Amino acid sequence: MEQTFRWFGPDDAVRLSHIRQAGATGIVTALHHIPYGVAWSVDEIEKRKRVIADTELGLEWRVVESLPVHETIKSGDGDLEPLFANYRQSLRNLARCGITTVCYNFMPVLDWTRTELAAPLPGGGTALRFNAHEYAAFDCFILERHGAEEEHTPEIMARARAWFGASSEGDRARLLANIMAGLPGAYERYDVPGLKAVLARYHGMAKAELRQNFVRFLAAVIPTAEELGINMCVHPDDPPRPLFGLPRIVSNAEDIAFTLDAVPSRSNGLTLCSGSLGAGPDNDVPAIAARFAERIHFAHLRNVANEPDGSFMEAEHLGGDTDMVALITILLREQKRRLEEGRRDWRIPMRPDHGHELLDDVGKPTHPGYPMIGRLKGLAELRGVMTAVAALERLPL
Repeated sequence: MEQTFRWFGPDDAVRLSHIRQAGATGIVTALHHIPYGVAWSVDEIEKRKRVIADTELGLEWRVVESLPVHETIKSGDGDLEPLFANYRQSLRNLARCGITTVCYNFMPVLDWTRTELAAPLPGGGTALRFNAHEYAAFDCFILERHGAEEEHTPEIMARARAWFGASSEGDRARLLANIMAGLPGAYERYDVPGLKAVLARYHGMAKAELRQNFVRFLAAVIPTAEELGINMCVHPDDPPRPLFGLPRIVSNAEDIAFTLDAVPSRSNGLTLCSGSLGAGPDNDVPAIAARFAERIHFAHLRNVANEPDGSFMEAEHLGGDTDMVALITILLREQKRRLEEGRRDWRIPMRPDHGHELLDDVGKPTHPGYPMIGRLKGLAELRGVMTAVAALERLPL
């Protein structure tokens, strides 16, 4: 698999030279400064390409993550054709610049969601964490969402009340900031009134309606992607469950099958995120990878440890609940099949995801979940598994 690394652009505390030292050759990035819904111009794309390539590091922009879907498309409000047209234009400009793998998501309002950004690890490191009781406290007592208490168990509600009763205004503000932190390139973040307002746009929306809006988007953009040779790859929901009354539609194998069958084109594919799917205790991630292997265009390899109450924590890349060796074996076998099929794009780009904050990275102003050393460690571990599996099974790397 092609070893890549996420980079948030020139303002990222992680430098391109650091990424090359980690052993990656591909860059995963996006034009986060461009507002959602605005077409990416060739000039802006080429400008970012030059920043990446105008070094002696041998790096190349390989994957867009993400080309955001405007919130109005997700909510299905009004005349969407201008937004669809801008998205198609962005795809045309990316293809013109030689970038043909585009990761995106269809999660309403929020991207990945955690309640704790620096959960302590043995020895002084930190990790991202989702605490079910803190989420319930925010949902029920800060957002005060109607009917929210019915969606949480009595045990979780008891802990949520205790947390809220003992919390300060600073604790509540920090929880809001943590929940918003999954939007590192977001054009706007929300305070509590703002979040309530945007959630109201989805009030009463069922999963079937959000799916309908998603299919409308796919029908509008996938034919253009296919014409251009672009592989679109939807990112699963993180966590893979409804949040704050919002439906989620890319959370399990049944959801993925619906999405890929809705527009049956190779350009309509999947970002296989083992951590997002792994946060669903009923998801067998290697089995999902095997079932949809032909449509996997990009892989995020990370691990989570689930807890009985619905909480979970980012684990080491080779720890947690997902069998990473089995998963990597499936992806390498799929690569071999593509190579034997004669495809030039037979290698699947992969990147380590959501590393622990370790050593000298502790306290540095990196994006939450994206410190350098933890991801370097993760990539090294994943590279070791890839090398061993490829040697044992005589598979191409």
